[in-house]
Amino acid sequence: MKNIRKILCAVLALAMLFSLAACGSGDQPSDNSQPPAGNSQPADNKGNNNQGGSTGGETVTLNWAIWDKDSTAYWTALADGYMKTHENVKIEMTDLGSNDYMTQLATQLSGGNGELDVLSIKDIPGYANLINLEMLEPLNDVLTTPKESFNGVLEQLTDEGGKFYGIPFRSDFWVVFYNKDLFDAAGVAYPTNDMTLDDYDALMRQMTSGSGAEKVYGGHYHTWRSAVSLFGILDGKQTIVDGTYDFLKPIYERVLKQQADGVVMDYGELKTANLHYSAAFQNGTAAMVNMGSWFLATMQQYNANAAGEGYEPVNFGMVKYPHPDGSPAGSTLGTVTSLGVNKNSANKEAAFDFVNWCASAEGAAVVASTGTFPAVSTSETMDIIAATDGFPADDASKEALTTSAVYLEMPLSNKASEIETVLNTEHDAIMTGAESVDEGIANMNEQVQAILNG
Repeated sequence: MKNIRKILCAVLALAMLFSLAACGSGDQPSDNSQPPAGNSQPADNKGNNNQGGSTGGETVTLNWAIWDKDSTAYWTALADGYMKTHENVKIEMTDLGSNDYMTQLATQLSGGNGELDVLSIKDIPGYANLINLEMLEPLNDVLTTPKESFNGVLEQLTDEGGKFYGIPFRSDFWVVFYNKDLFDAAGVAYPTNDMTLDDYDALMRQMTSGSGAEKVYGGHYHTWRSAVSLFGILDGKQTIVDGTYDFLKPIYERVLKQQADGVVMDYGELKTANLHYSAAFQNGTAAMVNMGSWFLATMQQYNANAAGEGYEPVNFGMVKYPHPDGSPAGSTLGTVTSLGVNKNSANKEAAFDFVNWCASAEGAAVVASTGTFPAVSTSETMDIIAATDGFPADDASKEALTTSAVYLEMPLSNKASEIETVLNTEHDAIMTGAESVDEGIANMNEQVQAILNG
């Protein structure tokens, strides 16, 4: 049926055609960074009057800090789209590169530098740092899109003083990808858009079959911590930054039992072999994989290249993320890319207007047109994404694009980087059996509380 051994040992390079990576330049998100919201239509943007806010008829030049301009389609698309309807605004981009972008941005803003007006915010630790350095303008009073359109994300970007300094314009959120042909061959009904964690476990076990090189695993967890432990925050009651992690025990126990029963591949073997989730799914080793929405573009490109490369395309579909009992379908994980305004900008009003436009229905449509998921989704943006070449031809996959609640992989915390280091270390120890679940969680509790109290 397929030569799994041969292909699994080759880690496929992921060319992200639609820039669906969590940080805009690759498909692997950092665990401290990654959601379309519901279908509510944003309020009309105050700047859609060709005046760029209240700038009168004078020409205003906005300097926009970004990364990887040449390989990320939505930067230019947004700038061009805005300037088309705001003829007195010129947008220039300053590309700081993706490596250490947030550090480079803070350096650029140091000393009260007001040359940059609009600031792209790449990750939560960098966002927290800019807030601590008082480099960002609060946006509570200027946001024109209804807060509820962001499905709770803005609340997770809000500091202890009740202010948020970034407005999301693009996102990635987690779903389940599944191989339709494997389900058909097993005579098992496809996954649905309303699976509990128990349902997901049962379906994994039902889809596990065979042995050796022909074995099909019912599910697959990549080696990122986010792929396993963050099931624990989907009830909206827990957070990974408060220093108490006992709620993760049943999550780890479930996944370790799946691993011991051969329902998913062994974490230690995956780490040792450096096997990628794309290989496991594309070559039929795994019937399902939980992964971020950026994987859609990877699969579309993989299938588009199949004929020319001499391999079989994958007949795949998508459904919403599995959720805990009592939580609504569509509860999922996410990362976002936000826009902020330099506190020392001389063009704040025009900058506010541009940021609002990027998060509006009009801006969201532009983001979707590049194959990227906007932070605020509408029926129009869903139609745009679903119309891209290679999108699964079933209603359930399109429905999977809507979410009910999105929980950031790392919410706002000025200790995010330090906390992340501890959690990743203990995750590795638990998953490899170097520590028991109880030992690992006890270490998380002790070490993160020390960070928070330090």
